[in-house]
Amino acid sequence: MSAISSDDITGLILAGGRGSRMGGVDKGLQNHLGLPLAMHALLRLSPQVGQVIINANRNLGAYDSMGVPVWPDAQSGGAESYPGPLAGFQAGLEHCETPYLVTVPCDTPNFPINLVDRLAQALVAEDAELAIAATLEDGVLQPQPVFCLMAATLLESLVRFTQSGQRKIDRWTGSQRCATVVFDDVDAFFNANTLAELQLLQPK
Repeated sequence: MSAISSDDITGLILAGGRGSRMGGVDKGLQNHLGLPLAMHALLRLSPQVGQVIINANRNLGAYDSMGVPVWPDAQSGGAESYPGPLAGFQAGLEHCETPYLVTVPCDTPNFPINLVDRLAQALVAEDAELAIAATLEDGVLQPQPVFCLMAATLLESLVRFTQSGQRKIDRWTGSQRCATVVFDDVDAFFNANTLAELQLLQPK
């Protein structure tokens, strides 16, 4: 039995980034094994949650065709005010109709199929407000805060944080009661930030 019913969790795919390290292309729509990266995330996340939504800021019709609700960032502004993944978190929380929201990025197609269950177990066991994934790389703990399960009640805290001009995701997660879950499979969290890294995900 899961610590939290999957029906109580909304999954959010973060596809609202600028893709600057990929030449400005819409990362979630890049082809991987015949499907857009965001569709891989959708297919992998759907069995782990009750419903899925997508955060995207362009090509909304393409994302809408994937069959789930699509919401852009609530905030807008120039590059200096760009709030990064936290803007996606906020969009997700504002449209989340379940007690919990879990986030995954669109560029990591092989994330664990037990991601949500393990995050939920830790969140409940540690009486935390959110739980994030982490890996061990050369013995060093590497947090993966964009893989985050959080209570929907954190919306107010997040809005205050971003409205104060802050945008560092780890600073916000660190200000909450946060559980960290270490996953052994480092490769599962390999993300394609560049076109070259996307090529590395293709079969040899």
